[in-house]
Amino acid sequence: MQRAALSFALLAVLTALLVIACLFLAQKGYPFGAVGLRRLDSIASAPTFIPVAGLYFLTAALLVILPLRAASFVLSHATEVVFWAAIALIASIIGVVVARFAWGQSGALSSLVDWRFLYAAALVGAHFALDHLRKNVLLRSLFFAIFVAACAFCLFWTP
Repeated sequence: MQRAALSFALLAVLTALLVIACLFLAQKGYPFGAVGLRRLDSIASAPTFIPVAGLYFLTAALLVILPLRAASFVLSHATEVVFWAAIALIASIIGVVVARFAWGQSGALSSLVDWRFLYAAALVGAHFALDHLRKNVLLRSLFFAIFVAACAFCLFWTP
């Protein structure tokens, strides 16, 4: 948990610095500042979590149902990778919003009020609960069904 929090904080600060540099360059009239800002804004939105969460819940479902050796392979090569990608995505969103707010755009904080950030919260919560699921057979089978339903919900439900 501490490693995730530290990675989150570092990536948020680095993204905020990058956004401030882009805002400064765009204000001075350099076109590549606006291009960089547009690219950062395009990934810094809540809908980008939906396919990431779907992929994560698929790997989590495989993780709780597979035998130990195969589950460890899925954990190290898929579940952890998607989790860290989600941490980087959350940090970039927070970094963009904080930098825009610090630059004087007070409306930037309203972008954090989006119900689709619940996908990110569910992903992070599920990741920290995965260790407890491996110990109980009833919880494993229950959460297998929950993770498959969550994966289907993320990929096939259109808001």
